[in-house]
Amino acid sequence: MKAIPTVQKFMTHVPKSIGFDQTIAQASEFMQKLHLRHLPVLKGGQLIGILTDRDINLVLGFKDVDASVMKVEEAFTPDPYFTSPTAPLNEVVAQMAEKKYGCALVVDNGKLVGIFTEVDAYKALAELLETRLKH
Repeated sequence: MKAIPTVQKFMTHVPKSIGFDQTIAQASEFMQKLHLRHLPVLKGGQLIGILTDRDINLVLGFKDVDASVMKVEEAFTPDPYFTSPTAPLNEVVAQMAEKKYGCALVVDNGKLVGIFTEVDAYKALAELLETRLKH
């Protein structure tokens, strides 16, 4: 039986991120331009949370919200799901499924080193099915 791969094999390395003091408009434009749904939020180089397209859509749904003035720090999700690069893939995917997380932030020695998203999980599933179940 083959060993279960770790999350680092399938994660997106060196993910794009955004500063907590950027505006929602800047974040939205950045995410649309790069086709991202999740942006780690940094403050002074430290990871403090995640901003998702869902967070942006939620705040933009409120009356009197000006996306060119509102800051990321007012809309991001603190305390996102973190994991280490050496975490077994099955454990990370199980946690994401159980808690309905769209991504896991991969942290090593307190530094953001990757992001593992639902799309990364689909790619991992496809590869694992192809390489392990194909006869």
